[in-house]
Amino acid sequence: MNLNILGTLLAAAFFAWAGASGANAFTIQEVTSPGGIKAWLVEEHAIPLLAMNYSFRNGSANDPAGKEGVSEFLTGMMDEGAGDMLSDAFQRKREELAFRMTFDSGNDFFEGSFQTLSRNREESTDLLKLAITSPRFDAEPLERVRRQFLLNVKEKEQDPQSIAWQAWMDNILPGDPYARRDEGTEATMGAMTADDLRAAHRRIFNRDTLQIAVVGDITAKELGPLLDKVFGGLPEKSPEAAELPPAKPAQGPKLQIIERDMPQSVIAFGTEGILRSDPDFIPAYVMSEIFGGGGLSSVLTDEIREKRGLTYGVSYGLSPSNRIGLYAGGLQTKNETAGEALDTARSLMAKFAENGPTQAELDEAKTFLTGSYGLRFSSNSAIANQLLGLQQQNLGIDYIQKRNALVEAVTLDQVKTQAKRLLHPDRLIVTVVGKPQGIK
Repeated sequence: MNLNILGTLLAAAFFAWAGASGANAFTIQEVTSPGGIKAWLVEEHAIPLLAMNYSFRNGSANDPAGKEGVSEFLTGMMDEGAGDMLSDAFQRKREELAFRMTFDSGNDFFEGSFQTLSRNREESTDLLKLAITSPRFDAEPLERVRRQFLLNVKEKEQDPQSIAWQAWMDNILPGDPYARRDEGTEATMGAMTADDLRAAHRRIFNRDTLQIAVVGDITAKELGPLLDKVFGGLPEKSPEAAELPPAKPAQGPKLQIIERDMPQSVIAFGTEGILRSDPDFIPAYVMSEIFGGGGLSSVLTDEIREKRGLTYGVSYGLSPSNRIGLYAGGLQTKNETAGEALDTARSLMAKFAENGPTQAELDEAKTFLTGSYGLRFSSNSAIANQLLGLQQQNLGIDYIQKRNALVEAVTLDQVKTQAKRLLHPDRLIVTVVGKPQGIK
């Protein structure tokens, strides 16, 4: 048995969900285990698969000073042996059981995903429990993983897109943990020790900040004991977790040009945005999709790409995090047209802030946003990912049923109000990587 079997069933699950009616095709239950661990569950017994996504509210922004990248390093070590099993034995057993297990670290959350065949559920979750509660940080895999991460750091240091966005974050959130490099630096990743990883594991893995979404071939009665089995051995709270204060953005305008000998310029730009908890987030989201969203024919795309041919792609959208909301976008263009492209973006912002969209543009955006929402629920793992995101954003278990109605209820006046509120070309913080011409 190998992962090809799981891949085949995942494909079957995709087509099964795709044939259903998207977000309205399932019921979400809240399950509480005998030990008090909560999870959202969607039962789907047609395909013998289980998907589980989970997260801990403690990400790379909480990495200690001088240990930047430790959360990222931890993602690479969680399947490199656990309990009494060395890395090679753990990997062989995972291959035999054909289950998938991945980890990811963002600013606010440390996330995990898990997918298994139903017939291997008990043995697979035994290994998942070991990985979560008793990871090993042995010397040989640690050095192997370190080499991989150091290569990633070096690649990002040379990548124009990464350079532009890192500089933009440094400019809008100077000194803030959000502006630090998630992947760490050569110095921090080169000096990372097993003790650093153990401390990060203690800080992150606790039941107090745990959120879980499960989709697939399991009942609520079966899920409760499984939750206790996998997560019950974690401590209730972390002795090392610290709550960070709200982030304080810098005010523009500000322009930084980072010269690189390349034929095109990468431009990142933006301002402060709003939090996801803002009562006007949905009208603001609809507004941002009309103006600069990547999923429909936006104002920026129509004017900068289609009419002027200045770029292959441009976007500008809301990016809310736990401690701040940002409103950011970017484009790439020839050095000779960098000034024209940025000036066009600024003038379009000013015009849209003043006038807003037309009713036809709003109607088109609503049709797209409501019609495409169901595509987010195309498989067990996709649904689990969406459910976890709703928990992280505190949107409630009934949000999926309400979401399209919230979008439909947005009025033209609301969108115009948000355009005036959030679009500020005179406050833009801009970073450019390349040899741009005509930039003011």
